[in-house]
Amino acid sequence: MRASFVFSEVVTGLRRNITMTIAMILTTAISLGMFGGGLLFVRTIDKMKASYLDDVEVTIYLTEDISANDQNCTGEPCSSIRQALESNQAVESVVFEDRAEAYERFKRIFEGQPELVELARPEALPASLHVKLFDPARSEVIVQEFSGQAGVANVDDQNKFLDRFFSLLNSGRNGTFIIALIAALAAVLLIANTIQVSAYTRRTEVGIMRLVGATRWYTQLPFLLEAVVAGVLGAVIGVAGLITLKYVALDRILEATGGAIPKIELIDVLFPVAPILLGVSVLISAITGYVTLRLYVRH
Repeated sequence: MRASFVFSEVVTGLRRNITMTIAMILTTAISLGMFGGGLLFVRTIDKMKASYLDDVEVTIYLTEDISANDQNCTGEPCSSIRQALESNQAVESVVFEDRAEAYERFKRIFEGQPELVELARPEALPASLHVKLFDPARSEVIVQEFSGQAGVANVDDQNKFLDRFFSLLNSGRNGTFIIALIAALAAVLLIANTIQVSAYTRRTEVGIMRLVGATRWYTQLPFLLEAVVAGVLGAVIGVAGLITLKYVALDRILEATGGAIPKIELIDVLFPVAPILLGVSVLISAITGYVTLRLYVRH
C-alpha cells in the first residue's frame, strides 16, 4: 500500500468537503473541551478534598456562662468536656479558644471587611473547643455524643459544610459532562455524515480501484483516516481552548476565591487531560468511521 496515495486521498477528502470538515472539527473540539473541563473539575475537587480533609474540625461552642467566667477551661463543666474529648480514641487533638482568641481569629478572617470587624465585640463571640479527628469521616460520633450536654451551646461539624460544598462542585462537574456528551453525539453524527458524503463523491474512483484488484480495506482506509485526522485536530483545538481559558479567565476567577479553590496549573491541562482527550478523539473517530463504512459503504 503506497503511503503517498493514502495521504493524498485523505487531504483530498478533507478539502473536498471543507465546510463539513470544519464543522466536524469544531464540534469535536467543543465536546472534548467540555469533557476536558469536567476532568479538570474532578482533579480540582480531589486536590481540595486532600487539602481540606486534613484540616476538618468539629467545633464545640460553649455556653455564655463558660465563655464569660472560665477563660482557661479549668472549671466545671468545661474541664469535664475537654477531658472526655481528649480521652476519646477518635480524637487527635483538642484546642480551647477563649473569647479574646475567637475575636482575634474573627478579625483575621474578615480583615478585608473593616466595617464588619468594627461592629463585632469580643463578648459577642463564644469560647469553643476545636476538635481534630484522626478520621474526619467519624465526626458525626462526636456531634451526637456532645450535643445537648451541659455547657455546650451547639456543635459545628465542618465536614457537613464540606459535603454540601463538594456536592455543589460535583453537580457542576456532572453538568459539564452531560453537555460534553450531547456535543460528542453531535460530533459522532457529523463524522458519520461526512464519511458518507465523502464516500459518495468518490464512488466512481473507488469502484474502479475495486475492479482492478484493490482490497476493501485499501479503498476504505482514506475515509477512516479522514475521521481520525479531524478528531485529532478537534482534540488539539480543544486542549488549546482549555489553555486559553485558563490564562484568560480561570486564573483570575480562582485567585478571587482567596485560595479556597486551588489554581489550575498548566501541567494539569497538559497531563493527563491532553493525552486523554487525544486518545478519546482517536478512539471515537476510528470506531465511528469503521462502523459507518461497514453499514453504509458497500464498495
